[in-house]
Amino acid sequence: MDTVTEDHTALRLRRFYRAPVAAVYAAWTTPEQVSCWMGASDAFGPADVTMDVRPGGAYRIVMHAPDGETHCVNGVFREVVPGRKLVYSWAWASTPERESLVTIEFVPTEEGTELVLTHRRFADGDARDRHLEGWTGCLGRFDRYLAR
Repeated sequence: MDTVTEDHTALRLRRFYRAPVAAVYAAWTTPEQVSCWMGASDAFGPADVTMDVRPGGAYRIVMHAPDGETHCVNGVFREVVPGRKLVYSWAWASTPERESLVTIEFVPTEEGTELVLTHRRFADGDARDRHLEGWTGCLGRFDRYLAR
């Protein structure tokens, strides 16, 4: 696991999976699967997920925190290369003016798949740090989901 913060407006996370690219990509792009792992910790319940995975297609994810609070993020897919790359906007319903950009790369390796998540265009270092914490939690859940 390699976590690198590039500057105050970007972060990059890398994970390796002993699973084929097709399985990792499907777990990231199928609403029923995303629902199982999207959330900042294991205490989060299943997310409500809608996705139209195509360039120009929209997505909406509502995460349910353990305290009953909901966190809703929306965006539009800018680039979709099946099994290789996704690029999409990311905007919390509470702060839609703070749109950032997520790139997910699925890289085949001899042992499975390397996933590279790059999230750019944060308003400031505090926003980057909060997203680093959230993505770290989500990827932990994603790790466990793929390992089941």
